[in-house]
Amino acid sequence: MTVPLNEFLLLGAFLFATGVYGVVTRRNSVLVLMSVELMLAAVNVNLVAFSARVHDVAGQVFALFVLTIAAAEVGVGLAMVLLIYRNLHSSDLDDVDVLKG
Repeated sequence: MTVPLNEFLLLGAFLFATGVYGVVTRRNSVLVLMSVELMLAAVNVNLVAFSARVHDVAGQVFALFVLTIAAAEVGVGLAMVLLIYRNLHSSDLDDVDVLKG
C-alpha cells in the first residue's frame, strides 16, 4: 500500500501553518520555540516525501541535516529562554524589550 504524495504535502502544509500560527500568536517563548520546531518537522515531512517519490536519498540526507540543526536550535533557544526567565522571572516575549541596554 502506497500513500499518495498529496497526503504528505497536506500534512506538511498543516504542520507548517500550525507552526506559523504559533509563532505569530504566542507570547510565551517556550511555545514559540515549539512552534519553530513544528515548522522544521513539516519541512522534514516534505523532504522525505519528495525523496521517496523520486527514489533518491538526497532528501532524506537533508532531513537529517535539518534534524541536526533543529537540535542545535533547541539547545541555544532553551538557553536563551532560561536566561530571559532568570532575568525577568517571566518567559513572555513582550517583556524582552526591557533588556535593551
